[in-house]
Amino acid sequence: MSLIADFKKFAMRGNVLDLAVAVVIGAAFGRVVTSFVNDVLMPPIGLMLGGVDFTEFIITLKGATEEAAAVTVNYGAFIQQIVDFTIVAIAIFMVIKSFEHMKKQEELKPAASPKPSAEENLLAEIRDLLKEK
Repeated sequence: MSLIADFKKFAMRGNVLDLAVAVVIGAAFGRVVTSFVNDVLMPPIGLMLGGVDFTEFIITLKGATEEAAAVTVNYGAFIQQIVDFTIVAIAIFMVIKSFEHMKKQEELKPAASPKPSAEENLLAEIRDLLKEK
C-alpha cells in the first residue's frame, strides 16, 4: 500500500475520529471552566481575602526600562491555573464516576431470558399433552 492509502486508512478509523471529537469538546470544556474560575469563583474568593486579585500576585525580578518590559514571576496566574486544573479534574472524575455507576447498574440488571425457539415450544406442547394423558 502507498503511504497516502495507509494514512487514509489510519485517519478514517473510529478511534481517531472519537479522539478528535474528544479533543474539540475538551478544549471547549476547558474554556468554560476557565471562565467559571476567572469570572465566578475567583472574585468571591478574592473578596473574602480582602479584595485580592490573584493575577496581580507577581514578583518583579527586574524593573521596566525604556527598552524592555519588567521581568516578573507571575505566581498569581500559576495559582489561577492550579484552581482551573483542580476544577477540571474534579469534573472529569465525577463524569467518569457516573459512567462507571451507570455501567455497573447495567451489569446488575438480570439478563432477559431468551425466547424459546420453535422447537422448544413444540417440545413443551408435546410434554404438556403427554402429562394430560
